[in-house]
Amino acid sequence: MNWKEDYRKKLVSLEEAAKQIKPGDFVGVALAIGACSPAMFDAILDRWQDLKGVTICDSVPVRPSRLYETDFMLKLDGHVNYHPSFGTTVSRKIIETRFPDYYIMQSHDLGDRYAKWSDVYICMVAPPNEQGWINLGLTNFYSMEAIREGKASGKQRVLIGEVNDQMPVIFGNNWIHVSEFDFFVENSTKIPAVGRAEPGEKEKKAGDYVLELIRDGDTIQMGIGQIPEAVVAGLEGKHDLGIHTEMFPIGLPDLVEKGIVTNGRKPVHKNVTTATFCMGDQSMYDYVHENPACEFHPCNYTNNPAFVAQHPNMVAINMALMIDFSGQIVSEGIGHRMVSGTGGQLDFQIGAYHSKGGRGITLMYSSRTSKDGKLISSIVPDLPPGSPVTVPRHYADYVVTEYGIAHLRYKSRRQRAEALINIAHPDLREELRASLNKIFYMQA
Repeated sequence: MNWKEDYRKKLVSLEEAAKQIKPGDFVGVALAIGACSPAMFDAILDRWQDLKGVTICDSVPVRPSRLYETDFMLKLDGHVNYHPSFGTTVSRKIIETRFPDYYIMQSHDLGDRYAKWSDVYICMVAPPNEQGWINLGLTNFYSMEAIREGKASGKQRVLIGEVNDQMPVIFGNNWIHVSEFDFFVENSTKIPAVGRAEPGEKEKKAGDYVLELIRDGDTIQMGIGQIPEAVVAGLEGKHDLGIHTEMFPIGLPDLVEKGIVTNGRKPVHKNVTTATFCMGDQSMYDYVHENPACEFHPCNYTNNPAFVAQHPNMVAINMALMIDFSGQIVSEGIGHRMVSGTGGQLDFQIGAYHSKGGRGITLMYSSRTSKDGKLISSIVPDLPPGSPVTVPRHYADYVVTEYGIAHLRYKSRRQRAEALINIAHPDLREELRASLNKIFYMQA
């Protein structure tokens, strides 16, 4: 059977694809733009009375859906439940109700976890090329490993590809053959655009401090947020930077056009920006589509700390919510309240730590304001009970707020606390110093 005939035989409607879900199934869904459409979720959720004990698990959702509506999903409890592994603003309301469970993860081994979890796996893909190869499009991440390891182990019963002719094609190790899928659904839908955050005065101040730590020739990994936006905006004047990251950085086309990013000094994938997924606006999607200078690889490759460490002068730049005096970094949630997930932060922090000349930079706001107007420090003596530590204190390196830089790597507990207090909000420093004297010094 040639691949075209194979593809036609596997082509079904959304409703037929949804019928492949059986009671007790774990349905793994690709990350971000690689996830299936709301229409696919609707087709599954419409069958809820026929199902029992079904779990749907995704990461970084970007398309609003009934799957994230609390009142609706409560009616389906026990039949179909949503339990994610990484939240966003799209899913935050339902996650904050604590109705969903939460799967603990980090990026480089997430493909292995989805392979072990998933009876059914669904991803949105580009149409097959002339040789019958399907491109995973804007999301590789854990999909390739989840598919191939899941199939090899016998755990994965069904693989569904939602074929979208609007999905950009990204080069690299980002292809799976038609023969590897069980079903296809053709559904042409617009690719969601993810807007850029506009940095304010605080973000620009913090961004300026980060720029002091970036040197010509560095290889950079950067997360998403207003402070990273400020960093990107300030890179003018830097030269010969490389990019090895999880997500293609915001503003990549401009950075390449201006000669700021050349990837010329990278020891691996020279002259190529390497990542594992992409979110952005249409100009970003147009730039990465069939661009030989951009490649996707599975995150067990891009995020492997040992591989990250092979890049000299590796700079990992990621956001955090809170840090304690000893350097424990919290990025996923505060207390038992989950906000996002670990993602690739620890992977790249460890990689940068072991890179020759590497730097791990944690970005934070010095404080936040509570609903009653009280100023709350993000630098604390002790973490609230239940707070998940994203980066252990022994990997803490540089911490940046709008008030400066604290270099923790070679400091003792007391020295770390002092350095962190110096970049805390000025109105809160006296109280923090009193706490420091109480917990880290012998009392008379």
